[in-house]
Amino acid sequence: MADDVTITSYRDGPLLVRGPFKMLDQDGREIEVDRDVVALCRCGRSRLRPFCDGSHKLTRWRAPSEAEDRSQVTPRFQR
Repeated sequence: MADDVTITSYRDGPLLVRGPFKMLDQDGREIEVDRDVVALCRCGRSRLRPFCDGSHKLTRWRAPSEAEDRSQVTPRFQR
């Protein structure tokens, strides 16, 4: 359990990632992370993407912390 990664969604804010993890871009290149905890942008307005820079506060971006009811949503992508 000590090596588990935890991702916490914060209401109206970022995703906090805690634990040992590796980040890759879509081409498989590693994104350097020099911290044990990082905040990932959810609003899309950060100038440090994929990391959060607090832009969500300035734009008053809103999102719940809990997961939405997936039974009411039609999947956009089929696997």
